[in-house]
Amino acid sequence: MIHQTISQYIESEQLFRRDDKLLIALSGGADSVALLRILLFLGYNCEAAHCNFHLRGDESDRDETFVRELCTKLNVSLHTIDFDTQLYAKEHKVSIEMAARQLRYDWFEQIRQNIKAEYIVVAHHKDDSVETILLNLIRGTGINGLTGIQPKVGLVTRPLLCIDRCQIIDYLLTINQDFVTDSTNLQDEYTRNKIRLQLIPLLQDFNPSIKDSIYNTGKYLGETNKIYQRCITETIKKITNNNDINIQLLLNESAPECLLYEMLHPKGFNSAQISDIFQSINKQSGKLFYSKSGWQLNIDREWLLLNQSANTDTPPFSLKITELKNTPDFAIERDKTIAYLDADKIKHPLDIRKWQQGDKFIPFGMKGRKLISDFMTDLKFSRIQKENQWLLVSGGDIVWVIGERTDNRFRIDTQTENILKVVIEQKSE
Repeated sequence: MIHQTISQYIESEQLFRRDDKLLIALSGGADSVALLRILLFLGYNCEAAHCNFHLRGDESDRDETFVRELCTKLNVSLHTIDFDTQLYAKEHKVSIEMAARQLRYDWFEQIRQNIKAEYIVVAHHKDDSVETILLNLIRGTGINGLTGIQPKVGLVTRPLLCIDRCQIIDYLLTINQDFVTDSTNLQDEYTRNKIRLQLIPLLQDFNPSIKDSIYNTGKYLGETNKIYQRCITETIKKITNNNDINIQLLLNESAPECLLYEMLHPKGFNSAQISDIFQSINKQSGKLFYSKSGWQLNIDREWLLLNQSANTDTPPFSLKITELKNTPDFAIERDKTIAYLDADKIKHPLDIRKWQQGDKFIPFGMKGRKLISDFMTDLKFSRIQKENQWLLVSGGDIVWVIGERTDNRFRIDTQTENILKVVIEQKSE
């Protein structure tokens, strides 16, 4: 019966085709073992991949040994790898859980390409999706976080989402198939395990079918989310200019704080920050917020200005410098990304640096010195724009406030013989 249920689910969700080659993520736990056995029974061409994260001592090695023996018994090709997960987490400043996730999915994709498999297949089941919904609800989330685990994301598919863990265990007992148990799943030191072992049993006292209710609600919200996201995308286009958000257009929308959440949460701003930003919109111009993923938001009069945090000494552009001869027919292009300088007045090497307090120059067309800070204030630069302003310097003198104004001392005049053309070139990502 379970084979028919899975087969129908694969077909209805269009997870993969009968002749596709599949790479199975095989941990040795009940769900992944059941996944492999079911797909083999249904006639799919499968290879398996197992990661040893070395986080549980002898138990990690026991799992690998079990997986090797199982694949030998079933005549399934197996790919294995060892990871120093703790070192990776430390070097990349992420949690152990996130490190393991990044390592395994990156490696799964490498193996998928090497063996020319169409899809990576993982063993998340209905209980996993329910736990994810509850976990996101506890932490705080938008509608997307309440849709649960999706059956297909890119080339990763999940055929077991239509059955729960009890059905999986019953299936394995029926076919006399052993599996290994991760002892950490029986402990409640992690939030997800507390949900599994404490919260869900409590909720079942109120509704014995609570898992089905939550799962079905997640599926319904998933369909609703498709409509919601289309509307969000269309509205964002109307109220933004690049990343910047027009405050008045935002406030004119029917649910502005919700819309703000959808724009800012993907950039790493949390719910509390977004609420604070919304409350500050018409009160605190100049207030600055930083997200955990390196974005900064500045409330600047009519706009919410978004930019990547400027905590680097490396400019996000390069300068292409060409020396030209001045001729009677030479014409200067009026383009803020290009500067024309008298080459014979320049001292090399030229240097690029951020502006500093006290920096002065003589703006083109003027005679007196002006503080760079005053120059930017006159142009009504936002705080973020000021933080990201670079200078071109020659022998200690500022020759160009890059992208804005050259220094009058280095202008081209009737005596100029050689011209330095400096062009801003954006670096590709």
